[in-house]
Parts: sequence; C-alpha cells; structure tokens
Amino acid sequence: MKRARRAAPGPLLLLGLLLLGALPGLWTLLLRREPDSEPRSPAGPPPGRWGWGRSPAARGRRGGGGQKTFRALLAVPAAGQEERGGEGRFAAAGSAPPAATASPVERGVFWSRELEAQVPPGFAAEEAAAWLSAARAARVASLERGGCGRSSNRLARLSDGSRACVRYGINPEQIQGEALSYHLAGVLGMQERLPPMALALVEARGRQWESVRDELRGSHWAEGAVVSLTRWVDNLTAVVAPAPWGAEAGGGRRLQPLSAGELGGLPPSQLVELVQWSDLILFDYLTANFDRLVSNLFSLQWDPRVMRRATSNLLRAPDGGLVFMDNEAGLVHGYRLLAMWDPYNEPLLRSLCVFREGTARRVAELHRRRSAAAELRRRYRAREPLWARLGFLSERQAELLQARVDFVHRHIAHCRAQAAAL
Repeated sequence: MKRARRAAPGPLLLLGLLLLGALPGLWTLLLRREPDSEPRSPAGPPPGRWGWGRSPAARGRRGGGGQKTFRALLAVPAAGQEERGGEGRFAAAGSAPPAATASPVERGVFWSRELEAQVPPGFAAEEAAAWLSAARAARVASLERGGCGRSSNRLARLSDGSRACVRYGINPEQIQGEALSYHLAGVLGMQERLPPMALALVEARGRQWESVRDELRGSHWAEGAVVSLTRWVDNLTAVVAPAPWGAEAGGGRRLQPLSAGELGGLPPSQLVELVQWSDLILFDYLTANFDRLVSNLFSLQWDPRVMRRATSNLLRAPDGGLVFMDNEAGLVHGYRLLAMWDPYNEPLLRSLCVFREGTARRVAELHRRRSAAAELRRRYRAREPLWARLGFLSERQAELLQARVDFVHRHIAHCRAQAAAL
C-alpha cells in the first residue's frame, strides 16, 4: 500500500520561516545603529557647584520635552561614558575640564580648598617687602594733587620710578589706624589684599623730601608729621557689593545670610569674589571700619539706590582680586565711634556664615590665647621702624580688639553648629 505524499509547505509558510530566522540579525543591527533622525548634542560638562549644568527648562527642551523614544534610549551610552567623552574634548582643545562636581563649601562653613586656590594672589609677601624697603630708601621726586583721596593727600613719584599715595591724616589717629589695620591684616593672614604701606616722617630738610621742599610748603603739612606711603596700583576698577549685601539689602529689608545653601548655581567668578568678601567683612568688623560697606548701608536712609553704586575704599585689580584700600577708620577712629557704627557693623558680620578656614583658625588661636593685641604689637614693632612715633593701642582699645575677636569666634562656632544641625 502506497504511503500518502506530504504536501509541500505553502509559500506563505516558507516566507514566515525565513523572516523568523532573520529577526536576530535585524535586532542586532538595530542595537548597533545610531538614529539618524535624532542626532545627539555634544556632551557638555556635568552640572555641579559652578553652575555650568543646564537648567531644568533647557533639559526639558532637549529631546522633545523630555520624552525619549525607544530608539533614542537604545542610543544612550552607559553611565559615565558621556562625561569621559566630554573630558576628551576638553583635553583635545588644550584645556582641563572644570571641576564641576565638588561643593564650594566644606564642613558646612568653610570655603573649599579648590575654590580658595582660584582666588587671585594679591600682593605677595616677598613683593610687598621689596617695595617697602625700596620706598623707605627712595627720595620723593615730585608731589602731585589728585588720585589719592582727600585734598590734603598727594601722589608721590619716587626716585626709583615707582609711585605712592602719601596720606596726611586730619589727625594722627587716622594714620595710626591705617598702619595698625595693615599689620592686623598680617596677623589674620589676609595682608595680601591690602597694598603695601609704610610710615614716613615729613622733614623738609631731610634727604627723602629735599627735592620737593616747595611742594611741601604748599601742602600745609606740619614739619615732623607722620604720613603713610601706600603703593600706587594701576588699572583698578570700582566694586559693587554682591548679594546678599548689594541691591537686595536696600528697601528696608534685612541682610540675608550668606551660607552654604545660598551658593548653588553661582558661577566661579562670583564664588571667588565672595571668598574675598568674607575676609573683608570679618576684617572690617574687627577693626570697626565704618568707611567701606558700612557707610553705604548707613546712607540707605536717604539714598535707596546706594547699594547699586560702588563700595567705598574697595577696588578690583585686573586679575579680579579685591584691594582693601584706605583703612584710616580702623581700630582707633572706629573704636571711638562704636556706638554709632556697630548697629551696622554687627548685622553685617552676622550675615556671613561661610569663611576661609585659615582666617577662622587664626581667629580661634587669638581667642584661645587672648593674644590679639600682643600679636599685633609684636608684628607692628618688628616691621614698622616708625611705630613709636604714633604709638600703639591704648589699654581700652586693646581690650576692645580682643572682645571683637572673641565675638567673631563665637559667631563662627554658631554657624558651625547651625550647619551641623542641617
């Protein structure tokens, strides 16, 4: 008996089997292929402390409002590959990638070391010492009016080719305050922010002034007066106070605290400037200097736009470094007027809760040893040959300096406690 012959598979069935066998290859091809219709944007630096990351709105605009197709998801590289690709592009361009992942603040209240490393160096100690030595030995070649503040001051051209502002105080305590403030900045580790300053004795028949005897007669300076010589710095520009001490401080509103939580998204240039402002505010509180930002705050009562204007006695060097100018109101004159100006100086300090760690360490040491006046006196006597002409702080002023150091130390401790509680 003959077996029945099997029917040959139909054409549709054969086609289906062929397609089924080809699916793995098609799937592999799809996985390997970049979607041509949705080209990827070049990978930028990852978001972080410097604020280079894209805003949420920008992220939403990219990729069709945030809805990714299945093909687009297949094209996304593994985690970390996009960042490494971005670094490769930076390296090819000849520049290092920005450190955009670290926080600008460490341990809640201290500026990070990476951020501090970006602060312009200011007046290096060796450079300042060399200028001071040369200025003390040089003769005054000419005295010119203008460019150095009050009409009683002069711009001096020295025989070595350099220039200096010669400040003649309305009374000796202003020159004393200038000199003591300069050396207190050295005790605190921030002297590089102040131009080099030396004292000089006005003697019309002396070697230093013999070339400008006629100018001295016209200046009405007293024979034997002590003046200050401050290095002239070219190309300085005005500085407007940043938030929270700038325009936001006007209109009767209280100063907003500068803390780690207030720094998110700020560009590096602003963060670098804030590092310097934190030293400035601490320094002006210790010296009770009212002739800088405090005077602007005082003027708000009749000029609501004053905080949008330049800050008194504060300038910016071409490299972005702040220069703390003209500190005559510090320590002596300022201490005599505490009752008038501390209602502005103290809230200004309380508005600050991020500090340079080195500054905080020096304040803590002066507090622990109760040695603020002693350290200042030691440095002043060792580095200023004419210190005895003006003398030092009175006993009461020395006590006030220590009390203000103690207050700053307690405030930093309070900020640290607040940060630890978050």
